[in-house]
Amino acid sequence: MSNVFWGERLGYDFFARETALVARELLGKWLVHHDKEGLTGGIIVETEAYLGMDDPACHAARGCTPRNRVMFGPAGIIYIYFIYGVHYCLNVTTASPKQPEAVLIRALEPRVGLELMERRRKRGKVTELCSGPGKLVQALGITKQLNGSSALEGPIGFYANSEGVERPITVTTRVGISKAVDWPLRYYLTGNPYVSRS
Repeated sequence: MSNVFWGERLGYDFFARETALVARELLGKWLVHHDKEGLTGGIIVETEAYLGMDDPACHAARGCTPRNRVMFGPAGIIYIYFIYGVHYCLNVTTASPKQPEAVLIRALEPRVGLELMERRRKRGKVTELCSGPGKLVQALGITKQLNGSSALEGPIGFYANSEGVERPITVTTRVGISKAVDWPLRYYLTGNPYVSRS
């Protein structure tokens, strides 16, 4: 699904690369979800990289389990998991099957389907719709059933940003983890009001 607003869909070659690079280059790209209620999406403004079995904060560091099995497959697969017994998080797998790595999508700048997002989030303030990983999953109506679906051709897609706007990127440490807390693998668009925290 290509569109004048969000451009061409990102393919396997985009995701099958070094994970930190993918995390950086997803900033400014579009994330769109199409379901029976409608179309929702926006511009990715914050991500985190998780670097497989050598990264203590990565789910794959524990080895392959029913929960993280998606990470041990090819790049470009949606990985959704439940956290803190409260909300779901959206990731996309990267690198190669021998490197069970992924990028967490932490925040979006909402652009499409705002009314639907507001209804799902029970919020009217646009900066509160997708300013965190759990918030954006709720706003986009993403469910656990989409775990293991293809980001290359499934209902959740990533698209090249057609706006061509260059923006500075802030690199800092990841949020809400207890291991490898000093690894600089969180990326966000500097000064963007939709990030989860700056």
